[in-house]
Amino acid sequence: MNRDSVYSGSQPSVLETNKVLRNTYMLLAMTLVFSAVCAGITMAMGIGPMMSLGMTIGAFITLFIVHKKAESASGLFWVFAFTGLLGGSLGFILNAYMGLANGPALIMQALGGTALIFFGLSAYVLTTKKDFSFMGGFLMVGLMVVVIAAIANIFFAVPAVSLALSAAIVFIMSGLILFDTSRIIHGGETNYIRATVSMYLNIYNLFTALLHLLGAFGSDD
Repeated sequence: MNRDSVYSGSQPSVLETNKVLRNTYMLLAMTLVFSAVCAGITMAMGIGPMMSLGMTIGAFITLFIVHKKAESASGLFWVFAFTGLLGGSLGFILNAYMGLANGPALIMQALGGTALIFFGLSAYVLTTKKDFSFMGGFLMVGLMVVVIAAIANIFFAVPAVSLALSAAIVFIMSGLILFDTSRIIHGGETNYIRATVSMYLNIYNLFTALLHLLGAFGSDD
């Protein structure tokens, strides 16, 4: 994901930085809407777990193409392909939550919580102009620990560990929102396609982690 915290020696101008930031948020908004539409379509189709997994795998294969094409116009097509597949993969999970007595409320709470965290943290960085590049190493270590623990928990299937992992993901993704926003405004990321993908993944993982936590503690079923 090129999340290194080494900033370019020649800092872009404020005008260039603002352009990257504007383009990132514009593309992010469009991909989120497109992702939501794709999720709605797959929900209506009633996709199963295997198709959901296949779309997720397809999305992450597409992710490599996105980074390869990020400097070209075709990169935009691949961004929408990536976010469409990842959004569509949510159809199975969302249908499972919709089957709960308070499922729609849980989904809306997760969406609201995700929006509140994202806008709150982004606004903080944009207002204070603080440099959060120092968090890069800690966040990468945290991600590695979570991935290893998640793989291990596939075999052990301990519910408490699953909840702990979701809570850890919420904190890590919140940190990455600070980190990625800081990278843009301080010139560490000058490509809005890569910046959009990073932000999208932060939001996607934040939403799914919050949904898991809310489903565990707020389910009436």
